[in-house]
Amino acid sequence: MKRVRYYSSFQDDFERSANQDFRLPDDYQWVKNDVGSKFLSGLIYGLAVIFGGLYCRCFLHMKVTGRKNLKGMKDGFFLYGNHTQPAGDVFIPALCLLPRRIFTVVSPANYGIPAIGKLLPYLGALPTVNSMHGVKELTRAMEQRLGRRHPIVIYPEAHVWEYYTGIRPFPDTSFKFPVKFDKPAYAMTVTYRKAKLFKRPVMEVFLDGPFYPAGNTVKDKVRDLHHQVSHAMTRRSRASTYSYIEYRPQSSKA
Repeated sequence: MKRVRYYSSFQDDFERSANQDFRLPDDYQWVKNDVGSKFLSGLIYGLAVIFGGLYCRCFLHMKVTGRKNLKGMKDGFFLYGNHTQPAGDVFIPALCLLPRRIFTVVSPANYGIPAIGKLLPYLGALPTVNSMHGVKELTRAMEQRLGRRHPIVIYPEAHVWEYYTGIRPFPDTSFKFPVKFDKPAYAMTVTYRKAKLFKRPVMEVFLDGPFYPAGNTVKDKVRDLHHQVSHAMTRRSRASTYSYIEYRPQSSKA
């Protein structure tokens, strides 16, 4: 029988780490420039891409459509995606954007995951912190990565809803970054359809963009960019034709 999950709001968190309240140390380094860290980062990231390629091809049955939209984009940019795979979302954007190396904005709670949490700094994680110092360091790290023409990945829905086929409402908060750094944005929409030979569905990922904001003020530009990306993701999500896990509002539970 199909699995059913009940939610009370679109902010419900179905995937909680072993240490959900993990806090980054005060001396955390968003960017490590020493030779040893750079070597480990390159090695671990390379191995992760190889493993992720096998995982996404064999387990998630992944297909990518729209890579042509990235042609000619040599500068850094922001990529916004729907959050539907607990493990896969680490690899999906990296595979979509090969050979470019990505950096991903993540919650500090991910650092509390045993073993994996220790690897996140080497995989390109950019943790968010609700403090003036944390925001300043995150902004500085973004500026450095973009200056080296690396894409930055953001999951604006925040919480993972595994195999969810819609696009959950998300705020325009994260869209201030492309406006601030004057960089384009892309949409990455993961969709699902029933597989003929496998139990788990086939995943098709759509890449759309680039999107540039319009408006006279920063607020207008942030709002316009949010609209363009969310509209593209909503439109692409209609390609999903199969719900491997069904999500129902709590009010419908008998």
